[in-house]
Amino acid sequence: MSRSVWKAPYVDPSLLKKIDKLKGKTNTPPIKTWARNSTIIPEFVGHSFLIHNGKKFIPIKISEEMVGHKLGEFSPTRSFSGHTPADKKAAQNATSSLTTAPGAAPKSSAPTQPPKPKEGSSNGKK
Repeated sequence: MSRSVWKAPYVDPSLLKKIDKLKGKTNTPPIKTWARNSTIIPEFVGHSFLIHNGKKFIPIKISEEMVGHKLGEFSPTRSFSGHTPADKKAAQNATSSLTTAPGAAPKSSAPTQPPKPKEGSSNGKK
């Protein structure tokens, strides 16, 4: 649920103090923060932040396109470790079929068709 329009965007007061201290300086160090719920405001543009994701700090440089978003959106808390082993095996089979010798027919993993029943047998359609 978004914040009411008549309220100002939420920015952690400690972040505002740190930005005010760094206003006139050049070559500033990144600002370390745990305030993932703070909204990025235009005063943050050009500064770099170290945003905590629960385990480590992710370095982020704030740009114009980020204004209006939350700091936590740019520091993912979950890491994707991959799919199941069956998917890895399928990917390995696909790459091995691509690496066959040129001119050689690739291996077909499709099963062969069953033999057609003879006309005189009881299995055939009538």
